[in-house]
Amino acid sequence: MIHRPPSRQAILVLLLAFVVVWFANLDARRLIKPDEGRYAEIAREMAVTGDWVTPRLNGIKYFEKPPLQYWITAGAYRVFGPDEWTARLWSALAGALCIVLVWRAGARLFGAEAGAYAGLVATGMLWMVANGHLNTLDMGLTLWFTLGLAGFLWAQRDRATLTERLNGMMLAWSAVALAVLTKGLIGLVLPGGTIALYILATRDFRLIGRLQIFVGGIVVLAIASPWFIAVSIANPEFARFFFIHEHFERFLTTVHRRHEPWWYFGPLLLAGALPWTVLAIQAFAGAFRSDEVVQRFRPRLFLALWCVFVVLFFSVSKSKLPSYILPVFPALAWLAGERLTRMRTVNLAWHAALLLPLAGAAAWLGLRLEKYANARTTVEMYAAFEPWILAAAVAMFVAALVAIACARQERRMAAVAALSTGGLLAWQLAITGHDALAQSFSAAEFAEAARPQLRADCPLYSVGTYDQTLPFYLGRTVTLVAFEDEMAFGLQQEPKLALPTIEAFTAAWRSQPCAYAFMEPEMHASLAAAGLPMTVVTRDTRRILVRNSALDSPNVP
Repeated sequence: MIHRPPSRQAILVLLLAFVVVWFANLDARRLIKPDEGRYAEIAREMAVTGDWVTPRLNGIKYFEKPPLQYWITAGAYRVFGPDEWTARLWSALAGALCIVLVWRAGARLFGAEAGAYAGLVATGMLWMVANGHLNTLDMGLTLWFTLGLAGFLWAQRDRATLTERLNGMMLAWSAVALAVLTKGLIGLVLPGGTIALYILATRDFRLIGRLQIFVGGIVVLAIASPWFIAVSIANPEFARFFFIHEHFERFLTTVHRRHEPWWYFGPLLLAGALPWTVLAIQAFAGAFRSDEVVQRFRPRLFLALWCVFVVLFFSVSKSKLPSYILPVFPALAWLAGERLTRMRTVNLAWHAALLLPLAGAAAWLGLRLEKYANARTTVEMYAAFEPWILAAAVAMFVAALVAIACARQERRMAAVAALSTGGLLAWQLAITGHDALAQSFSAAEFAEAARPQLRADCPLYSVGTYDQTLPFYLGRTVTLVAFEDEMAFGLQQEPKLALPTIEAFTAAWRSQPCAYAFMEPEMHASLAAAGLPMTVVTRDTRRILVRNSALDSPNVP
């Protein structure tokens, strides 16, 4: 059966709807800790100070990541002001651009129909939607990797002209440089490792000569090296920390306390590909078959090996976070889109039918979230979150039914669009509803209550803890007390920016004419039991703000 491509008007309507749904909730949720607060605050301080070379977190040198995303977000703050939506703007733009890139590049690499399917698949994938709406570095990194893959695959096509090969590889190398400026040497390691794995698998050693390594190296250095040189000149301690500690020690040791079992990413892959998990597995497995063997370069095999290398690399690492495997999903979307062009439409009905019990299970769970409540994330919070999970489950259930009906009528494109629309709506509903738990994960409401009662000329301490979202919402930094964590290296360089012990804090607290302190309930109880004079200013289930007794005196101006 011949499948007619959608009209231009239909494509424009779909794009408009996608843009509305994709960007609608950027300002509907408070920033949550740790990552969203951290990266929002680094960019805020960069915008305020005008120092675009040395990133700082809470006023302390912070060299864990390069600055590309900080620059973009700080620029958004300068234009529009610091807010939740400007903090998330780059992640959302990167996610949307990545999906458009999957569509357009897929069309050039595998055909217009395959590209359209790939774009739709990427639109509905849980991990693409979720990470496109969180202020982390991984969505921007994934955009650059996807751009690099597109350029590389275009350059290595059997029928590519000399100009296309050169342009494609220059695009790929430029993307590598931007990936390095986003998250460091991983921008080189993942593409390089995948190419090496592909060469070993196919014995295509001639590929090395087609990589334009000399010219590509110049491109990477021209784009990425200026900042590395500038920050090293301004901060001689940078190079050892960034290249040794943040890469080798982070990968080989548990120094960051993010150690997880070797199979950690398996369940995340299965969940992250929803609602296309079964199709993604089939497409991935099919990429290893020899139906591409007549080609010199096998793009489907390369994409599958990209997925393999990324997952294996991070599985071996001693530092694991769920978002690390995000670069896999655009590649899976390309493979799934290409497979959909060769797949019987009736099989889509079975694929959609598998989602019905899954949606039912999600609805059942959504009505029972309150059993996970505790003193910090209360029954009331979970009760407010439950309707959103139920709505998400309903959206997926209805989308699956529509997809089944379309597939039975041999309307393949409509069935794919229905499932992806259902996925996008479901994940957006769940993400938006998570704000019901914001008081437990964000200091936004706490800061709103505290800000009018804080004097700008009085020090603000954070005792034994650091809430990543608090400085952003207060619009000011805090003085750390008996706490270092990821700021340990920066404090080694500038120890005067913190108080090392509780004893030093209590001495300062008693001697200063005015002071405030932020702490958790357990610390407050301990200090109160020790007789430290404090007056509670405001509190919630996780946080307490106190002032010293000197502020209660009528003699304090």
